[in-house]
Amino acid sequence: MATGTIKRLTDRNFGFIGMEGRDDVFFHASALQGTSFDSLRVGQTVEFDVEADPRGKGDRAANVRPD
Repeated sequence: MATGTIKRLTDRNFGFIGMEGRDDVFFHASALQGTSFDSLRVGQTVEFDVEADPRGKGDRAANVRPD
């Protein structure tokens, strides 16, 4: 399980999580657990799992939970 900070949110239900020492990780609203996309805020700390994006575009966050 990784910890990071919400860096950017879009109006298309996806965003990016920043982690120290690595590139930002993409996440979609469908990856959220126990919260809604509308309740997230830039700067908020979250816990998540990192998995390979099946489309071959690097990593993505799964099981994103507010910390």
